[in-house]
Amino acid sequence: MSFSIQAGCPAVRKCESAADMADAVGEMYSSEAEDAFLVWNLVPVRLAYGYDLAALLDDLVPLLEEIQRPEFSETEVFWGSDTFSAEWRVVREGDSLRIQARWHSTLGNYESLLTERGDSVVRTQEFVSEWAKLLQRIVTDIEAESVKLDDDDIFLRAKALLAA
Repeated sequence: MSFSIQAGCPAVRKCESAADMADAVGEMYSSEAEDAFLVWNLVPVRLAYGYDLAALLDDLVPLLEEIQRPEFSETEVFWGSDTFSAEWRVVREGDSLRIQARWHSTLGNYESLLTERGDSVVRTQEFVSEWAKLLQRIVTDIEAESVKLDDDDIFLRAKALLAA
C-alpha cells in the first residue's frame, strides 16, 4: 500500500473542557506522547498528536466528508503545521484517489525523499479507513475524558464519519 497510518496509543492528560476538538487534542496529548505515523510510499512521517494532529483536524474531517461524496472529482488541502506542512491535490481515479503532494516541512526533514517517491494512489475507502484510525483514537479519548467542547461541530462530524 502506498498510503497507511499507524495510530499508536498515546498517553492522555486530563482535560475537562476545551474550545473545540483541536484544542482538546492539543491539551490531552503532551509533546512526549507517542506519535502517529503516516506512511507515504514506504516513507514514515511522524505526526505529533498534540501538535500536528490538533492543527490538521479542521481540514481533515471536511476532506474525508468531501471525498466520499459521489460527485467528488478533486480538491486541494493545505496541511499547515510547522512539522507537517504540505499541499495535497486529491483527484478521484475510479474507486481510488491520486494524491499529488508538495511537501514543505516534515519532522525529520523528509521532504526531498517524499517528493522523490511521487504521488500516492490509494483506494478511497482505504484512505478514509486509515485516517479513521486516528479519528477513532481521538474521539475515544475525548469521550473517555468527558471533555466538554464549547464548539463540538468537528467532533460530531468526526463521530458521524466513524459511524458510517
